[in-house]
Amino acid sequence: ILTIFICPMFHPWRALRLTILALLLGCLLLLALAEPAMASVHTYHEHPGQTTYRSRQSLRDQNDVAWQATVFKRYRQGNLEGVYLRLVGFPGQGLVDRQGELSVQTGTATQWAAMPRLDSQTQTLPENVAQYDIAPILSHIQRPGPLMLVVPLASGTVARLVVAPYIVEEWLNVYSFNGDSEAAA
Repeated sequence: ILTIFICPMFHPWRALRLTILALLLGCLLLLALAEPAMASVHTYHEHPGQTTYRSRQSLRDQNDVAWQATVFKRYRQGNLEGVYLRLVGFPGQGLVDRQGELSVQTGTATQWAAMPRLDSQTQTLPENVAQYDIAPILSHIQRPGPLMLVVPLASGTVARLVVAPYIVEEWLNVYSFNGDSEAAA
């Protein structure tokens, strides 16, 4: 600080320009060295002949209750079993009406209904878990955008979950992934 007043050749504008240049160079260096963002789509070989591709994300409803949303595509012996959305509510707070349809809405008037998957596998899941056939809905989504999931609850009310576009993009990646050759291995 004393050099500012003592040195006659020093200009405050020169120091400002050097500081801005240093900040810009630092930002460029950070961008150059940054790791690319990784999607959270994973492949699992659960059993011999069974491969699952999935995206798992945490969502919150209008009451700030945590939900886990997993979209998965499963192949058994090289054959597509289906593409499903499994919603897991916080135990004791997110008790799902498993007979009710899941409503999937966009910001416009577009709305779809996902049918619950009711079979021997899903009947054994805890009461805070529901699974829906999501393939018909994902087949209609052209590009990632925000979605609203309206989940029917056992209490007769609903939970509203906002799904960000980057999550929808992951779901579309799972849906469009063609793992036939890998699933058969």
